[in-house]
Amino acid sequence: MADSDYTEDSIKSLDWVEHIRLRPGMYIGKLGDGSSPDDGIYILVKEALDNSIDEFVMGHGKQIDVSLDDNGHFVVRDFGRGIPLGKLMDCAAKINTGAKYDSKAFKKSVGLNGVGIKAVNALSDIFEIQAFREGETKAITFSRGKVKSEMKKPERSAEPNGTRIGFHPDPTVFAAKFRFDHDILERMFRYYSYLNTGLTIAFNGRKFRSKDGLQDLLKENLPQDPLYPIIHLTGPDIEVAFTHADQAGEDIYSFVNGQNTTQGGTHLAAFREAVVKVLREHYKKDFDPSDIRGGIVAAVALKVVEPVFESQTKTKLGSTVMEPGGPTVRAFMSAFLEKQLQLHLARNKDTDKALLEKIQENESERKELAGVAKIARERARKAKVHNKKLRDCRVHLDSNAKNREESTLFITEGNSASGSITSARSVETQAVFSLRGKPLNTFGLTKKVVYENEEFNLLQHALNIEDSVDDLRYQKVVLATDADVDGMHIRLLMITFFLQFFPDIIRRGHLFVLQTPLFRVRNKKETFYCYTEEERLKAIAKCGKTAEITRFKGLGEINASEFKHFIGPDMRLDPVGVDHAHSTRDLLTFYMGKNTPERQDFIIRNLRIEQDMAPDDAPAAPSDHAA
Repeated sequence: MADSDYTEDSIKSLDWVEHIRLRPGMYIGKLGDGSSPDDGIYILVKEALDNSIDEFVMGHGKQIDVSLDDNGHFVVRDFGRGIPLGKLMDCAAKINTGAKYDSKAFKKSVGLNGVGIKAVNALSDIFEIQAFREGETKAITFSRGKVKSEMKKPERSAEPNGTRIGFHPDPTVFAAKFRFDHDILERMFRYYSYLNTGLTIAFNGRKFRSKDGLQDLLKENLPQDPLYPIIHLTGPDIEVAFTHADQAGEDIYSFVNGQNTTQGGTHLAAFREAVVKVLREHYKKDFDPSDIRGGIVAAVALKVVEPVFESQTKTKLGSTVMEPGGPTVRAFMSAFLEKQLQLHLARNKDTDKALLEKIQENESERKELAGVAKIARERARKAKVHNKKLRDCRVHLDSNAKNREESTLFITEGNSASGSITSARSVETQAVFSLRGKPLNTFGLTKKVVYENEEFNLLQHALNIEDSVDDLRYQKVVLATDADVDGMHIRLLMITFFLQFFPDIIRRGHLFVLQTPLFRVRNKKETFYCYTEEERLKAIAKCGKTAEITRFKGLGEINASEFKHFIGPDMRLDPVGVDHAHSTRDLLTFYMGKNTPERQDFIIRNLRIEQDMAPDDAPAAPSDHAA
């Protein structure tokens, strides 16, 4: 634009609805399809719930009713005081309006800026808000932030006090085929119940309630039996629970004012530092921090006055003080643990002994690995110059690039598959690591194998996770294997590897499985790539009698010009998660351990025999998803 074109007319002001709809990522993060817990549709749910949670915290209403219908319409009904009827419009559609600016009323609330509920309004094609107060009610209905209908005057009502909010995410903003995942929602409601003991959340008839707070959270999420009883410490504005398990890495849940801070922040850093400091002093030995925290499973919740988060989605705490003019988060956490943890260990000698034994075991294993790790690092350093395993990209997660969260590493099966992906990938943000075949089954092995196995050693260096997953170089680690029995076996072997030695890759949502099409259906005018049998049949109907059908049996059969569609903006990825209803060790023992009668019986009961028919007669394709 020439300087002469830069005039008063170049400056534009957007109203609140336009701004939220133009820049939704600023308010609710990513616009995913609902398959990931950090997709924006779940931020809308959280924003609709937070005001009801704050009412409970202030002592008003012990139950919140939540419902979701088959069309994706969400309703939250609390039994608090209800929004003042005369301010219903302002609270729903006037930016920076709310009751929380008076810190005496909502001293330690999550939402302080009056934006959240307005974002839900602007990003929903249907948004309903209704308040009930002292025998009267008032309701307003919006669509994409614009009023559709409004009760001009309050009407009589026999309903108990409270507020009802209903919304349906706008499909023109979110992924066209977005879908609420009930497992993700139920996990969210469980967390709310852990952090608000005595509150009942009723979701489609199922009730969530906690008696022991963070202790209940750990009990339900422990991957295996703890090495000692959970240490549960509470105080004004703080709650901490932790234990150790026979596993690698750290598994720490963190919360601020009821908000699950999935990316941590100053409170998580303070806890990690304080645990090391206190236990060093308690055992009078300068243990390495990794020896103390290795295998820890913990939850920490803090209540902070006027918290500062690093984004509107509130996933990372930036506050350094507990309240203006008050102690730092670091000093507060350290003082609390120094007093309460020392006291707990003095009263529980068996826990004290088991904790020390775990730390010493970690120390012994680390020293045992030191020699082999040194040799492996030197080998990896030399291999970096001519490493044929890794075809790197330019942008990485640990850089300052704006598109760093697009950084992806594809782990491929064999040279043919890696060749197709390498030719089709974006050199800017997509890297490729090629396996030479089926990797080693690492179940039951020690971390020594990561260094002794050249392929695993090169992979951990490519990912830069030897010391900490905090240093991970790629936002997404994608298993890209064939959609056949061998490909699925390789996925299981790689998932086992990450679960055994780098579980935080999975816990933090970095590991995915790439979906690739099972069929190509085309005629002279159109080409369809089909991921399911249903899609194949629809494509055949569209192409008619001249349809040419190809069944892809391996990634190497897909040429680069086609592959670019499958790893581009519409790439289909299945996140790999851990179902905490089962012990990770029990799952790995069953599926990846030695053959057992139980597993043989399972295979016999679930055996499916399919023959390779002509495409037109082929039965429904097996699912290409990983769990």
